Amino acid sequence: MRIRTIVLIVAIVLMAGFAALNLDEFTRPTLLSLGFTTVQVPLGMVMLLLLVVVLLVFLATTLYIQSAHLIETRQTARELHAQRELADKAEASRFTELRTYLEAQSVAAQQREAAHATVIAERLAQNQQAISAKVEQSGNTLAAYIGELEDRLERRDGVVSRPVVHSDTKLLP
Repeated sequence: MRIRTIVLIVAIVLMAGFAALNLDEFTRPTLLSLGFTTVQVPLGMVMLLLLVVVLLVFLATTLYIQSAHLIETRQTARELHAQRELADKAEASRFTELRTYLEAQSVAAQQREAAHATVIAERLAQNQQAISAKVEQSGNTLAAYIGELEDRLERRDGVVSRPVVHSDTKLLP
């Protein structure tokens, strides 16, 4: 229990004990004026009755404030829970969007890499064809020079044993 509640209960018990110990004085009749008339009633009982009424009003007010606070707290908790669920759904949605975006970027990067690989493969094939053509041309030119040299040597020695190889003749490997 709270300290305030304990203090309140102790105060009520002390008042009740005081009233019980002095019950004779509380019940002794006294002449009281109400402004327009006079009445003979026990003053202690009137004061005790007023104290009980004030106490009941205080307790009712406290009960009302606490119940209103409890209702407001529950409503706030429900709203907070709803907002938390909304935030969780929005966060999950953002994660899904991010995943979709990253997957799209990954697919686009793979497509770019595939396109670059295709371009590189085509250029490599072109370069290989160009090198093969150059090697073949160089081989043919070399064969033509060798043939021409052989022809000169044979003419110089006076022996003609091979036909002349022209520059457009291909060498066999």
